[in-house]
Amino acid sequence: MNQDLQTSTGPQRVIGLIGGMSWESSAEYYRLINQGVRERLGALRSARLLMYSVDFGPVEQAQHEGRWDDAAALLADAARRLQAGGADCVLLCTNTMHKVADQVAAAVSIPFVHIADPVGAAARAADVQVLGLLGTRFTMEQPFMRERLEQQFGLKVLVPDEAERTQVHRIIYEELCAGQISDVSRKLYQRAIESLAARGAQAVVLGCTEIGLLIKPADSVLPVLDTTALHAAAAVDFALQD
Repeated sequence: MNQDLQTSTGPQRVIGLIGGMSWESSAEYYRLINQGVRERLGALRSARLLMYSVDFGPVEQAQHEGRWDDAAALLADAARRLQAGGADCVLLCTNTMHKVADQVAAAVSIPFVHIADPVGAAARAADVQVLGLLGTRFTMEQPFMRERLEQQFGLKVLVPDEAERTQVHRIIYEELCAGQISDVSRKLYQRAIESLAARGAQAVVLGCTEIGLLIKPADSVLPVLDTTALHAAAAVDFALQD
């Protein structure tokens, strides 16, 4: 019977998600991945996936105290648990914690799907050379996201000025991660995007997995590259590839 069930539904690789950072965006991953599988396989189809959802509080505290190795150890443990549970790949459902992506990837022997790679591929496909990057202060100011896009995809990456970075960062932690969506904050993000466009950005990367909850393509003067949506689509591609 189990063999018949597997044959009737068709093979899928199991997607492993490290979520909880925040759970607001992790819920989007779950929705987008299942929606993608349904669109590819049919109305009653859904994804085979595992999610290990961490408590974001200790992770956020470690971020702001600069204890990145502590956070990396926690996420590496989550990755190992997903592999032990049968996952065929691991996705880290947060941009900021890709600062420790190498440590997480090294903890397992299954593929690690990096969040920057589908963004870079989408920019190339759209013939975009200059990106504006929004995210936490860590993502905008530290090199882990920018350098991967620049070195592996030949892109130029711009970030907002100091005042705008402060507001973008604050809104993520104080509002979006708490499920709060504000028209005032949307206008602040729109102004930041307009400033990036004026400096030559051809598209904007929503480089925090919560920003897509606030900014939709219709809200932006630039084409939007939403890391959450692109990462989720990459997971679907991995799960369904021959």
